Amino acid sequence: MNSSNPLVIALLGPTASGKTALALDIAERLDLPVINVDSRQLYRGMNVGTAKPTAEQQERVQHHLLDLRAPDQPITLQEFQSEANPCINHELEQRGVALLVGGSGLYLKALTSGLQPPAVAPQQKLRQQLTALGQGICHPLLQAADPDAAAKIAPADAVRTQRALEVLYASGQPMSRQATATPPPWNVLELGLNPANLRQRIQQRTEQLYQNGLVEETRRLSERYGADLPLLQTIGYGEALQVISGGLTNGDAVRITSQRTRQFAKRQRTWFRRQHNPHWLPDQATLTDAMTLIQQQLM
Repeated sequence: MNSSNPLVIALLGPTASGKTALALDIAERLDLPVINVDSRQLYRGMNVGTAKPTAEQQERVQHHLLDLRAPDQPITLQEFQSEANPCINHELEQRGVALLVGGSGLYLKALTSGLQPPAVAPQQKLRQQLTALGQGICHPLLQAADPDAAAKIAPADAVRTQRALEVLYASGQPMSRQATATPPPWNVLELGLNPANLRQRIQQRTEQLYQNGLVEETRRLSERYGADLPLLQTIGYGEALQVISGGLTNGDAVRITSQRTRQFAKRQRTWFRRQHNPHWLPDQATLTDAMTLIQQQLM
């Protein structure tokens, strides 16, 4: 490790891979807070469906960058960075180490590589128009106008699709051509989780989400913000909405949510393989495995 640079630990991996449990152990061992890098956990009221750390877990270890905004106030990547970077720098100044945890690959890459996205302010009227058009029209529009950006955004990801179109229409230039990067002066240690039994873990996680009240949480959110809220079209919430409307049984919702989650995890794995170079921890990863790598960096 270059002793002149502080250390940023990034614990990454697909959904349901065990990041939360290991992050809590690492944070306690190093006396660090957890800095969230999960894009849906940024929003208030989205607790069950995002598997947000519980109140007990947040009591055990301090967490940053949770519940930043209401779900009807989308956070752009640039806005996320403006919240995250001061938080990271504060921890580095205080402790010399910071711990990032999450599966949102683009958000994590933006922080560790110093990605500088286009400085385009939110266009509320345009967002309303895009929401009215629907994701089935918006994503193909993006594919035609900015195929490079579209290739990095899942067809069901309305929030990021709208942002890419927003940048395109407001600036006249595709988002993919505007982003630049200035790496921050950190040493970054990426620790990756990718268990072989991820399929089973996803199934168990999905069943637990519904048992923990995903449908009830979705009902509250839809009553407050409307069922057409883009974040309510994401994995889990979209199926729960159909349970509420009578379009799906609870069993079918669990099955479809699990399937969509597996597809999402596959995309996450591809992203992490292509965009990151983590030290992949063993399937039965323990705190000892992680701390061995961390201590090597801190020596």
